[in-house]
Amino acid sequence: MQLKKLLLTGFEPFLDFPVNPSEQIVRALDGHQIGEFEVVARVLPVDFEKSGPDAVRHYREVKPDAVISLGLAGGRNCITPERIAVNCIDGEADNRGVRYQDQPIFPDAPAAYFSTLPIRKMVEQLREQHFPAEISNTAGLYLCNNVMYTMLHTIHQEGADIPAGFVHIPASHELAVKYKRSIPSWSLDSLIAAIKIVIGSLSLGHVS
Repeated sequence: MQLKKLLLTGFEPFLDFPVNPSEQIVRALDGHQIGEFEVVARVLPVDFEKSGPDAVRHYREVKPDAVISLGLAGGRNCITPERIAVNCIDGEADNRGVRYQDQPIFPDAPAAYFSTLPIRKMVEQLREQHFPAEISNTAGLYLCNNVMYTMLHTIHQEGADIPAGFVHIPASHELAVKYKRSIPSWSLDSLIAAIKIVIGSLSLGHVS
């Protein structure tokens, strides 16, 4: 059986976070076979100008059968597949110090896109394996939402029929120790195991 390709993206460290477990996860899983998929991993910059175009460039180079983007949600205590991305940038500055307020990602584009990942099944599969998980109804307005919206908009514009979306993860223990010990955290091994379950759930179909 020929393996399908999964584009898995994470981010470099940003803001006051000295490490980003999403980067560590994608580097750990790069080249692995998980279910029907071979993982092709890429790390994105925390840069409003570059992150979306870089994600699209990787998508066109890899020509994946599915796309999952990961991001750190420092403060959340469980794995949270995102339901929706909105056409807006607002919030903290990126790693170059650039900051936007009430800025559309693409002028005259739809207000929002829903994830096409099987987010309900992902949560169910994670909980069955005793990993805390819930659907999130906001990806924020920072780089995570930016990348999710850009990827879904690109796939929609090109008429592709592949599952794509975004999953936020909690802090790792390493990050909690280096950043703020009171922040909820998981071991990196547990985060990796949970994302393997997330990827494995794609074989169940891609209607959320």
